[in-house]
Amino acid sequence: MVRIAYKGSCLCGDVQFEITGSFQSFYLCYCQHCRKDTGSGHASNLFSNTATLNWLQGADSTTTFQLPDTQHIKCFCRRCGSALPYQSETLGIVVPAGCLDTNVELRPTAAIFTSSKPGWAAHLDDLPSFDLFPS
Repeated sequence: MVRIAYKGSCLCGDVQFEITGSFQSFYLCYCQHCRKDTGSGHASNLFSNTATLNWLQGADSTTTFQLPDTQHIKCFCRRCGSALPYQSETLGIVVPAGCLDTNVELRPTAAIFTSSKPGWAAHLDDLPSFDLFPS
């Protein structure tokens, strides 16, 4: 059996990691916690209860915040603030998709907590699209 490995890192490069295994789900989460956590309309997280997380560099540069009385956890680089993977007792390994340097073939499997979706996040497929920052 071939084990798939995904590499990832933070923005400043202090932290590097590898996820070995496969993901069971890929959720776009619109809950208020994820929106505040990312500063965006939703979080994009991959989930696996079978993969392994291996810190290749900078594990001591990571820190974790858990919102009290919730399951909401964020692991991030102390230097640049980039979101990083973490191991959850209930969810398995949770990987912010944007921190991966390796392409993931899995498409999002569901949008969750859509009742919290901000109005400005509707109909985004209708927007003009640019390959680079528009001039």
